[in-house]
Amino acid sequence: MVKMRQAGAGADIREVPFAAPAGRPAGVEVMTLAELRDRADACGLATPHRPGFHHLLTVDSGRLTHTVDFREHTITAGDWLWSRPGQVQHFGDLTGAEGRLVLFESGFLDPATATAARIEDWYGPAVRHPEGAAARRTEDALRQLHGEFGVLGGLPLETHLDVLRHLLAVLVLRVAHLEAPAHAADGSVCEASEAYLRFREAVERDFARSRRVADYARALGYAPRTLSRATEAAAGIGAKEFIDRRVVLEAKRLLAHGDRSAARIADRLGFADATNFTKFFQRHAGTTPIAFREAVRGSTGVAALAGAGRP
Repeated sequence: MVKMRQAGAGADIREVPFAAPAGRPAGVEVMTLAELRDRADACGLATPHRPGFHHLLTVDSGRLTHTVDFREHTITAGDWLWSRPGQVQHFGDLTGAEGRLVLFESGFLDPATATAARIEDWYGPAVRHPEGAAARRTEDALRQLHGEFGVLGGLPLETHLDVLRHLLAVLVLRVAHLEAPAHAADGSVCEASEAYLRFREAVERDFARSRRVADYARALGYAPRTLSRATEAAAGIGAKEFIDRRVVLEAKRLLAHGDRSAARIADRLGFADATNFTKFFQRHAGTTPIAFREAVRGSTGVAALAGAGRP
């Protein structure tokens, strides 16, 4: 099971590394929510934290709330939630639902599967609701993975790991393609998606260095208007708004889970000074950095501030 630990001195967010149970293979774990309740630190799970591994969670009955990057999701029977390494999350009351949870490290899957499933795509929808044949096939994939994980012995360890890896690949690919985007007959959506994906990767890498669309366009070899059209088509917002929302999300993470001053956060995010950062944050989040920090740590809670400034 996962173990909570405090990151090193000066860290802003409580990091959670993957820790395989004794006698179990490293890199993946499958459990029921009942097992999670029995084995986990409930207080730790209810506190915002940043795991370094994936969560694939499905509810069989009841309902469960789960907050990912300041957005609260209600998961009911048949829903799947996928949160990825680096996303800040916390569980709601675990007693109101039954279901299953798959934890896995990115490196456990083979590179081809990881690429095909875009496993680091934390911009994608956190919750999916399959229906019909898609729901049955996804459920079958989970059942086979869970069954194999529970079997100890019968196969050499390396063979057992290979089987788990292949079964996890099937499940991940199934979940990843539950909501595949439509493609236009003329290929325009494919072209827009390529530009958008390259832009998104560049933003994730450089958002603390530049908030100018022109800088990304020049680095990627596109016209600024092309990036804006691609981002609008894929994400429903313009390229500049996309960049700004990513900056706001990182600011929220730093404010909520650390004690850095506004001046230090401003410097980390590439602002000239705390005043410019405060104006930027208030314009996009609807509140000041200090008010956000006080609200998210007090009785108002994370969910009350979930809507503003997320990608």
